[in-house]
Amino acid sequence: MTDTPVALITGGGSGIGAAVARQLLGAGHRVAVTGRGEPRLRAFDEELGNPAGLLTLVGNAAEYDEVRSAVDRTLKEFGRLDTVVANAGFATHDSVAGGDPAGWTEMVLTNVLGPALLIRASIDALKESRGRIVLIGSVAGFVNTPGNIYGATKWAVTGLAENVRREVTEFGIGVTLVAPGRVETPFWDSRGSLPPGDLLTADQIADTIVWAVRQPEGVDVNTVVVRPIGQPN
Repeated sequence: MTDTPVALITGGGSGIGAAVARQLLGAGHRVAVTGRGEPRLRAFDEELGNPAGLLTLVGNAAEYDEVRSAVDRTLKEFGRLDTVVANAGFATHDSVAGGDPAGWTEMVLTNVLGPALLIRASIDALKESRGRIVLIGSVAGFVNTPGNIYGATKWAVTGLAENVRREVTEFGIGVTLVAPGRVETPFWDSRGSLPPGDLLTADQIADTIVWAVRQPEGVDVNTVVVRPIGQPN
């Protein structure tokens, strides 16, 4: 059992994170997921039948003590850590010229600082396992949209992925940036409606993430942009 791979996913109780957790569990991995809402995590655990290979951890991805605690508890429960997936993030769905600044600080901290904190907290364990780091970016981190602050946070994640890769590749650690286009998830709830046009499903994005995680030793897939067919930008 101690040889079974272990993944830690932030924001893993719903959407893309939950889809990745389901697929990795189905592939025989052990999985820890974090999230801010205990009821959502409990419901996710119950939905899957309270599997022994799933650990749910309440925590804020933008608070280093809580991220470090999640890593420590994962190591204590499962004895190793092979993959971290920095998935936690959200959008305020407004613009720099007309939006409400009240929501921007939390968005920037979660989307930009959160992945860096996860990497810092897990790096020693990943060196030991020669594991993988997966950062969930966005097409918005490659294509400019007028006034889009969320997009600016994802441009930061795009840069972080390559900066981290250049530092950790000497330790045998792989780094993958997965940048989805429009996906039908709770991400859009605060917007009030889904965007127009075709959308990917969370499971379709999870397919790509799990494919990158399960690459053979020595193979490092670095940047994958995944759009639904029909999304022009």
